[in-house]
Amino acid sequence: MKKLVAVAPRVAALVEYEDRPLQAHEVRIRVQFGAPKHGTEVVDFRGVSPFIDEAFSSEWNLFVPRAEGEARGIEFGNFTLGNMVVGTVEEKGEQVTQYQLGDRVCTYGPLQETVIVNGVDNYKLRHMPEGAAWQNAVCYDPAQFAMSGVRDGNVRVGDVVVVIGLGAIGQIAVQLAKGAGAALVIGVDPLAHRGEIACKHGADVALDPTTCDLGLEIKRLTDKRGADVIIETSGNAQALQASLRGLAYGGTISYVAFAKPFPEGFNLGREAHFNNARIVFSRACSEPNPDYPRWNRKRIEDSCWQLLMNGYLDCRDLIDPVVTFSDSAESYMRFVDQHPELSIKMGVTF
Repeated sequence: MKKLVAVAPRVAALVEYEDRPLQAHEVRIRVQFGAPKHGTEVVDFRGVSPFIDEAFSSEWNLFVPRAEGEARGIEFGNFTLGNMVVGTVEEKGEQVTQYQLGDRVCTYGPLQETVIVNGVDNYKLRHMPEGAAWQNAVCYDPAQFAMSGVRDGNVRVGDVVVVIGLGAIGQIAVQLAKGAGAALVIGVDPLAHRGEIACKHGADVALDPTTCDLGLEIKRLTDKRGADVIIETSGNAQALQASLRGLAYGGTISYVAFAKPFPEGFNLGREAHFNNARIVFSRACSEPNPDYPRWNRKRIEDSCWQLLMNGYLDCRDLIDPVVTFSDSAESYMRFVDQHPELSIKMGVTF
């Protein structure tokens, strides 16, 4: 059997592995579909520390590392790639009663032919209902951070909401904001096809920040009032500066991105003070949740899973391209690392 690993910084390969015997509390899943994580996993794949400065390219959410090397003690050759997998239970330990052979499930896991996980006390292992789209299931992780960003921004009925950065998190945030009753949803990304997908799934307007004065354009679209909530997922300094300019007085910037150090020139005066901006840093996985004890990470996960499985969220257009597992090494290097502008979230079929 084979698994997808990083054998060196920015080099992926399929390598052989042997499965171990199951323990009594475990299940073995035969993987059918999967997807990598187009964020922190890629930083590790590149061998770049998240604390090393990185230079942004002309497209806001893409960056070129200045330094490479093994980050955080990553052991290349054994570093498996992948984030979410969908498959069927093909073997279970004697203590497992919640899952039966043949059950279709989704879990966090690497891109490999089989995955072994805890089947007794593991709420992150999810049953998939009949007819549920696997593309929705592999967006379980970004959906949590999108939901957190929308909730922490306190999006309410009638609000004007701007979502900057239309990767998987931003695309799902667009759907959630519109579903929450936002009167106007503006998607922002320099890549035209991302804007088109956002408009198909809830955005009213898509803007290219490289061809307009984004803050001014937001004011123009809102009769000079500005946006009530801006959800920032790109991590770019220009995006945050534009957010401060386009925000309505007393509005909220829900900062979802894990930003790199900003270059000199970022200005927290001018519009930031005049607009009385409120910035909240949003992380679904940081406990306690801002709405604790009513909300915690598990409630976010449960809610996202329900919305993905019942079709309230539609992530099928986000999974592109879909490649075969045999082509996954070359495709990972191309679509996830070298040219992430070609893909929102790459899917893999086994």
